[in-house]
Amino acid sequence: MTHGRPAGYVPAAGRDWLLPLYDPFLRWVMREDEFKTRLVREARVPRGARVLDLGCGTATLTLLVERLHPDAKVVGLDGDPKVLAIARRKAESAGSRIVLEQGLCYDLPYPDASFDRVLSSMVLHHLTREHKVATLRELARVLEPGGELHVVDFGPSDGLRGRVMRLLEHGENMRDNLEGRLVELMRGAGFADAEESGRHRTLFTSLSFYRGSKGGAASGAPH
Repeated sequence: MTHGRPAGYVPAAGRDWLLPLYDPFLRWVMREDEFKTRLVREARVPRGARVLDLGCGTATLTLLVERLHPDAKVVGLDGDPKVLAIARRKAESAGSRIVLEQGLCYDLPYPDASFDRVLSSMVLHHLTREHKVATLRELARVLEPGGELHVVDFGPSDGLRGRVMRLLEHGENMRDNLEGRLVELMRGAGFADAEESGRHRTLFTSLSFYRGSKGGAASGAPH
């Protein structure tokens, strides 16, 4: 396990001092419960599946997966020890069995074919193009053949909304999201059927849902 953060790492809230506002902002401004519930529903998690929440942050999504699929084996991974401390307190308070681990999304600490589903919420826009590509390749590696990746993140946006998002959210890292390139990057990483499956409107911009499956035999749990 790593204990620090690499140079250039962008924390969940963008800045460490904003971390106390992260959960309230997502809940009230972004309508978090709505888009994360939709993400889990779209993932169609099989019974007894192994599920990775990539960039789990404060574990809101990780705990939601467990609540909706109590027979699943749910792991949350994040690179930020500060946000993981909050996640662990939330999990303990909920009496949860989720596993929370520290690690980087572009260098996953898991063997090949470790998961049936990977879910990721509001993570890819933090990453450089290089790290997006490396992350997506890592996700293809750790998924079972036929396993599925489900993502919600900032989607295509131009005009004033796009300019605002570039200012607020580390502009160069946002470019692939705002210019609609995530499907192309997913397909290049091995998710040949990747597609944008829907959108969620927020006060500032829209979020897009993406999905893709790893080629091979259909995944089926339990294992």
